[in-house]
Amino acid sequence: MKPKKKTLYKTFATVAVFFISTGFLRSDDDIYLQINKSIEIYGKVYKEVTLNYVDQIDPHEFMLAGIRGMLQSLDPYTNFIDEYQQKDIDVITTGKYGGIGATIGVRDDNVTIVDLIEGYSAQRQGLRIGDIITKINDTPISKENYHDISELLKGDVGTTLTITIQREGVDHPMNFDLVREEVEVKNLTYYGFVPASSNNAYLKLSGFTRTAGDEVKKALLDLKSQKEIKSLILDLRGNPGGLLDAAIDVAEKFLKKNQLIVSVKGRDSLSERRFTSNEEPILPDTKMVVLIDGGTASASEIVAGALQDHDRAVILGTPSFGKGLVQSVIPLSYNTSLKITNGKYYTPSGRSIQKIDYTANNKVIVDKDDSSKEKFYTDNKRYVFSHGGITPDTIIQSISESKPVQKLLAEGMFFKFATNYYNKNSNLDLKKISSQKLFDDFMKYVHEQKFEFTSQQADLAARLKEMLQEDSYSAEIINEIDSLQKSIENFDNKELKNYKNDIVAECKEELAARINGRLGRIMESLEYDKQFDAGLSLLRNEKVYNALLSVK
Repeated sequence: MKPKKKTLYKTFATVAVFFISTGFLRSDDDIYLQINKSIEIYGKVYKEVTLNYVDQIDPHEFMLAGIRGMLQSLDPYTNFIDEYQQKDIDVITTGKYGGIGATIGVRDDNVTIVDLIEGYSAQRQGLRIGDIITKINDTPISKENYHDISELLKGDVGTTLTITIQREGVDHPMNFDLVREEVEVKNLTYYGFVPASSNNAYLKLSGFTRTAGDEVKKALLDLKSQKEIKSLILDLRGNPGGLLDAAIDVAEKFLKKNQLIVSVKGRDSLSERRFTSNEEPILPDTKMVVLIDGGTASASEIVAGALQDHDRAVILGTPSFGKGLVQSVIPLSYNTSLKITNGKYYTPSGRSIQKIDYTANNKVIVDKDDSSKEKFYTDNKRYVFSHGGITPDTIIQSISESKPVQKLLAEGMFFKFATNYYNKNSNLDLKKISSQKLFDDFMKYVHEQKFEFTSQQADLAARLKEMLQEDSYSAEIINEIDSLQKSIENFDNKELKNYKNDIVAECKEELAARINGRLGRIMESLEYDKQFDAGLSLLRNEKVYNALLSVK
């Protein structure tokens, strides 16, 4: 392990690898007097209310409410971590946990399996994406106790649990006896040459646990052993981040040795720490595109920002999330911890990409963030932006421009259709289904579900008709509005046909996930991925690529 990666505390996302000891000090001589005075007042209020409030008080929950209320006055990343959440911290730092290899979520008020990791007990023993969990052991499951489910599913390796599910198309509940295994969270969910016959490598990086750098290294060496890598697309879309160490480790695989990757500054300006690349890169000069979107955050933004500021890659997609705050996890008593924001990070050009200023209009925070939106420049003197996430060098939207299609996505219709379709056709072969048939089957399903395509314009026309009727306007005018409303509704339905390709692509992606899991989803999504296609075209056009990076 490199000296720069030794840490005092388990660290998060943009988690600093150091603890700023001066972070609790102020220039005021009476700071400790103020702290002691406040603790005494808080303790007396807590004790009096706990003992004398008209209704019985749970001391533990009341204490938690006070802590959380206090921390809510700061930023959303400063949190108290109780003993039940501690396992989640361990997963992020170690990348491993004892579980069954299933991801759950709430769909239509039901706790549903939304993803399965290949090779683990949930997938091996026949659980499917879309299955509704109704019971874990003897505990009934609903959206009301959704936040407790992680504790029920995770546990010591080798222990067993019984999951009861309801599957669409099956009349009776189904029980699955599963064994918890050591589940290793993969940061690199896919890598390979895409297209397969090309020399373009594609890496889908979905997280930043401690092994992220090693996974990227092994993938690149494996690909290089197969054939020459002439270009690379690094996909950071939807990557929420992870460890700062891991971000540095990944960036080192592409940046030159001794190049600055990120700076971290605490409350004391003298506490700035600069992290540089200590390795010779695996791909020092290969043409490179990095894909980002609004889900690209934290450690992902550190990597994207470093590659952009050193003109190492073209950043393509939509602006990133904009999280430039640094947290450290400090162990407390009784297996609890405090995750506290104790710094901000800055890209090599010196810019902060933090989007939201949590110091504004905050009475608790004395020293406000007075940093202005200055101009920052890359190594090649390109102008880059601060305080709003990472702005791509070329902006390409990926989602459908059709509002009805966006509504279908938002309401989970593609997920529900795929669940229904796969349960009725478990031996499904996507290559043998025509796009027209899949589109027709989807439209039929949506109609059976009584899904309303009504657009905002159609709603306005309907409301106008009601208002005219209430005010006793003439039948002639009301009929004209009625005709307008029907025309808008017909247009909405026709628009869906115009976006048939988008609908078919969403259906195929969901169905591919049912057939071949995460790998199937990723591979199918690339078939219709506008941002990936744009990145591939850019890498093939050296003139445009060099122009975007101001390469002479």
